[in-house]
Amino acid sequence: MSEEVKLMKGNEAIAHAAIRYGCDGYFGYPITPQSEVLETLELLMPWETTGMVVLQAESEVAAINMVYGGAAAGKAVMTSSSSPGISLKQEGISYIAAAELPALILNCMRGGPGLGTIQPSQADYFQATKGGGHGDYHLIVLAPSTVQEMADFVGLGFDLAFKYRTPAMILADGIVGQMMEKVVLPPARPRRTEEEVRRQCPWATTGKHGRKERNVVTSLEMDPVLMEKNNERFQQTYRTIEENEVRFEEIGTEDADYLIIAFGTVARIALKAIEDAREQGIKVGLLRPITLWPFPTKEIERLSHKVKGILVVELNAGQMIQDVRLANEGRVPVAHFGRMGGIVPSPTEILDALNRELIENA
Repeated sequence: MSEEVKLMKGNEAIAHAAIRYGCDGYFGYPITPQSEVLETLELLMPWETTGMVVLQAESEVAAINMVYGGAAAGKAVMTSSSSPGISLKQEGISYIAAAELPALILNCMRGGPGLGTIQPSQADYFQATKGGGHGDYHLIVLAPSTVQEMADFVGLGFDLAFKYRTPAMILADGIVGQMMEKVVLPPARPRRTEEEVRRQCPWATTGKHGRKERNVVTSLEMDPVLMEKNNERFQQTYRTIEENEVRFEEIGTEDADYLIIAFGTVARIALKAIEDAREQGIKVGLLRPITLWPFPTKEIERLSHKVKGILVVELNAGQMIQDVRLANEGRVPVAHFGRMGGIVPSPTEILDALNRELIENA
């Protein structure tokens, strides 16, 4: 069977991939720069072909609670938004995590804080990787750097969410949501039958009174002893995820004297800076975290024994650098270069920062 290749935006790729995965329901609310997800789904009208529900909710809060209900019924459900919209969804995300339910969330980040700007940002790193809402929980966080990965991470995100019964987030900066590239669309999967849902999702509630299989799905536990047991179970799940689901990409690290760490589309800009550096005789490698949580701590620890310094590049004031410093444990200097407010750095700026912060100060 020949590959199906399309030219589309990252947000459009999310919509196409969701339908092909067999997503049962999408609940969202418009906000730039991710509105094309909902718009594309409305144009494709999957309710006529696969039975997928597509609903523009009255608010972000309503949308995430619809996801909560769909996940409680064992359905593959998702939502998408951008930074301030995700902030409004945090309470619902925490409930979903505490109820141990699978769900997929896209955050196509814009500049902040506050309403900020519609230009791209990576300033929601803390919000995504540290849970964002209240309580001790994590999301599985996938950071795409290409439109192809936007499509691929829909299936991966859903699969991981169902495997571990926890929400997964695709954390994309506004660049990858808006830019257009060629995409090989994933093959279509059939939607699960009700019998398959019951078999694969034993937690699922039917909502029918008087039925033995009717489950009560909740995040509430009034007994502190039982709530601690719940939290201990959550933490064991997170340890298992950390052991098995770390993903990253390395380029040119074998002989590198210096290491750049960047995620999302900033990693693509950093790669050009690395090429320019090597033309000047400076050996630089790239580590691109693909899972921001679980974070590639062990790989950074390993590389920190080999290099002379690490430059963390982000579209924020310095967030991922804190996890890098913890992994480095003071072995080599760690510097940060970031732009804020929607400004995207050039490869020359990154190379200048590498020279200024690490090489000239060595």
